[in-house]
Amino acid sequence: MKQHPSQSMFTQRLAANRVIASIKEPKHIELALRHKHLLSGVFLLTGHIGVLKGYVDLFNEHQLPVFLHLEKIGGLSTDQYGLDFIAKTIKPTGIITTKTSVVRNAKKMGLITIQRFFLVDSEGLDNIAKSLCQSEPDIVELMPARIPEMIEKVKSFTNLPIITGGLLYEVSHAQRCLSYGATAISASKPELWTAVQQIQSSIPIKQMA
Repeated sequence: MKQHPSQSMFTQRLAANRVIASIKEPKHIELALRHKHLLSGVFLLTGHIGVLKGYVDLFNEHQLPVFLHLEKIGGLSTDQYGLDFIAKTIKPTGIITTKTSVVRNAKKMGLITIQRFFLVDSEGLDNIAKSLCQSEPDIVELMPARIPEMIEKVKSFTNLPIITGGLLYEVSHAQRCLSYGATAISASKPELWTAVQQIQSSIPIKQMA
């Protein structure tokens, strides 16, 4: 399947940089832009409907792929009309959500979809496999990143790129995730963004469908 231009750009950036800035505070937006040459993209987990377009426009201006975590941004609706507004007016690269139905609808809007999963027990692995069959997202995000052995298990039933984040405090934590097959790590700590050269991996990038 031919890639959308924004998806192609994100794939190319992932091949060069294995870190995504997870932005939880507005003050980190400028910092992420300052280090954009080290990042494959940003996950936006802050703001509200009143300021969102300004944030996204800024990232688009700098050609830094931006994904909106729909459950973390105030005032957003995830029904068909809300997703249409996001795709046509806000214009992010894509979205992050834990909801299977939202993934399916967002894909119809031409948005790159990242489905986030939380690993809490072995039953969670079965739920991931079932959800992926139903939603068919473009990318999987596994939380938390401190159980990297689970990356291999998820890779056993999907060829989708896997991003992992949560509870990452040191470069060694990120490197371990990459060594277990993660395509990239998402981190909210700016010191990990700037340490990107230390956590590159020779493991090939999984291509998006």
